[in-house]
Amino acid sequence: MEDREIVSLFENRDERAIEEAKKKYSRYVRSISLGILHSDEDAEECESDAYLGAWNSIPPHHPEDLRTYLGKIVRRISIDRFRAETAEKRGGTETNLSLDELEECIPAAPGNPVEEAVEAADLGRIIDAFLRTLPENERRMFLRRYWYFDSVKEIAERFGSGESRVKTALFRTREKLKTVLQQEGIWQ
Repeated sequence: MEDREIVSLFENRDERAIEEAKKKYSRYVRSISLGILHSDEDAEECESDAYLGAWNSIPPHHPEDLRTYLGKIVRRISIDRFRAETAEKRGGTETNLSLDELEECIPAAPGNPVEEAVEAADLGRIIDAFLRTLPENERRMFLRRYWYFDSVKEIAERFGSGESRVKTALFRTREKLKTVLQQEGIWQ
């Protein structure tokens, strides 16, 4: 079934929407969550929560790319769960390391929920535009690290290069992003 048909099912409050979305995107959605949580059971729960999140948000949202939309939902849910589970035992997992690396160039949002949502949307647009300017391999490495939370070792293996090269490439990309965010007035 095509995405627009599945979105239409969501918009018409047809329960088959969840079944069809799950049939088409279960592996993708689960792999995002599993990459963050490293637990099949938790990933399965987050996947279910993602379909429920889509059910509750379509409408008013009308996603053009259902795959990406579901990916964003499950990623947010999985990161929230990860943070809740590791709040007291902040350790050196790949997810923590990736989030720590990003905190070096992306500012923390203020406490005002409306302002936070607007800033998050603006930040998302800026990062999306920034990623489109990168060479393909650089963009793919960045996404593997900070969207899928792959380890540096996994990225090196995927791209057939050394870990130090990957670390250097990621560092340089973060520095470029920080410069763009400074130019946009988002980072001091």
